[in-house]
Amino acid sequence: MKFEGERVYLRPIELSDADGAYPLWLNDPDVCRYNSHGDTLYTKEMAQSYIKSVMDNPSTAVFAICLRENDRHVGNIALQQISLKNRNAELAILIGDPSVHGKGIGYEAGKLLVEYAFSTLKLHRLYCGTHEANIGMQKLALKLGMSEEGRRREALWKNGVLADIVEYGLLNTVSEKETL
Repeated sequence: MKFEGERVYLRPIELSDADGAYPLWLNDPDVCRYNSHGDTLYTKEMAQSYIKSVMDNPSTAVFAICLRENDRHVGNIALQQISLKNRNAELAILIGDPSVHGKGIGYEAGKLLVEYAFSTLKLHRLYCGTHEANIGMQKLALKLGMSEEGRRREALWKNGVLADIVEYGLLNTVSEKETL
């Protein structure tokens, strides 16, 4: 399974991804400044264990974000906590390669994942949450069509401070109209 965009493609994460830069991203303080990673050393073995745990897990779909021009793995994007019964999932994204930050790679990957979630999995709702200071992720959520739905106050302990998590959601209203 591979989803192709103009500049990126998504492919399922592979065990061999743990041999590349991926584990290093989760040790980079800049990459992890707004997420739950970076508090402890993340090793190749931990990456391999994580990849094995998600490969055949029906409640998770993790994809490597790769550049089409050189097949370089620059980030991961996932649907987590997939509930086919409730037709929803959490969208999570990590652009690990700082050289592509701010270049629209996350947006292109996000569009591909939203299309997969709504068209292939027939989900009704996607949601995500982010650190209140993560303006980049907040802009990405809005650009993907998500709406701000609320705030979990002081829900994330990061760098010795409790921070709010801003919540976003997106409904698949197009497919709903088609099934009525």
